[in-house]
Amino acid sequence: MSLYLALIHYPVSNKNGEVVATSITNLDIHDLARSAKTFGAQGVFFVTPVPSQQWFARRIIVHWSKGVGAVYNPTRKVALELVRLVNDLAAVGEAIHTETGRAARFVATTAKERPNTVGFVELRPLIETTEDPYCLVFGTGWGLDPDLFEQMDFVLEPIRGPSNYNHLSVRAAVAIVLDRLMGRNT
Repeated sequence: MSLYLALIHYPVSNKNGEVVATSITNLDIHDLARSAKTFGAQGVFFVTPVPSQQWFARRIIVHWSKGVGAVYNPTRKVALELVRLVNDLAAVGEAIHTETGRAARFVATTAKERPNTVGFVELRPLIETTEDPYCLVFGTGWGLDPDLFEQMDFVLEPIRGPSNYNHLSVRAAVAIVLDRLMGRNT
């Protein structure tokens, strides 16, 4: 099994449906890395072409993987070693192909209902039994740019709670998706 995560900061939508770039956050770096490590993912890609955002993320990664933070919290160091910074989704695919020798199967996540989604129950055995690497693609802001869905192999069904409210933080969504797809409790 080969699983990766990609957190898209560009291109994503804002609340008006415009294509924008969002900011990388310190919490997202830490929490996605820790969730990825817990559930056995091989890498976490933060996707943005914005140099200042890559610089910011790199400072955090270096601090916790090579700097004082690596000594202070060795378990965080191990998780942060999974994090990679890339300019676009094509670079994610290239990196996964280079590492595994196989083309990645991309799975978009969304909080919105979309046609032709695959359920957690259907996707889990595909990830577990194939030699193809899978990359779960998460959006920031108000979600992935609609054009990105054309590049996906699958679109995962939304996470649904008992209410109509559906606006989880990306950190929470990643943890829930990973638990449903990779957890031992299901």
